[in-house]
Amino acid sequence: MVWSIDTPWAAWLLYGLCAFGWLVVFTSTYVIDHFDLFGLRQVWLRARGRTYTPPEFKERLYYRIVRHPLMLGFIIAFWATPGMTLGHLLFAIAMTVYILLALQLEERDLLDAHGDAYGHYKRRVPMVCPFPRPRPPE
Repeated sequence: MVWSIDTPWAAWLLYGLCAFGWLVVFTSTYVIDHFDLFGLRQVWLRARGRTYTPPEFKERLYYRIVRHPLMLGFIIAFWATPGMTLGHLLFAIAMTVYILLALQLEERDLLDAHGDAYGHYKRRVPMVCPFPRPRPPE
């Protein structure tokens, strides 16, 4: 064990935080378009003989607070545990590093896809950690 929280209220607080992380992951997919994210919309359009058009860029709900709430939810869920084993720690570290590196590539793709709209969004809204907030451009 790397750490073990035995105080009942603290353990339940961490379980609640973990559940909150998974809730953010699940609901974030619907905020951006769950069916498009998992390729279901593309298949449906193809089956109906229609051309796929990517969804337009919009700031909704969590996406007004952080640019990648889905990834923030994963990070919260991976780290919020009252009992951290060495294996869980290795997993949490590896996944956090992977997420942070992958987001660099995703940001580049989002800039290419959405242009200036995403560039302005990127300057106003933090990537994963909602605090501290960046200063608005002057």
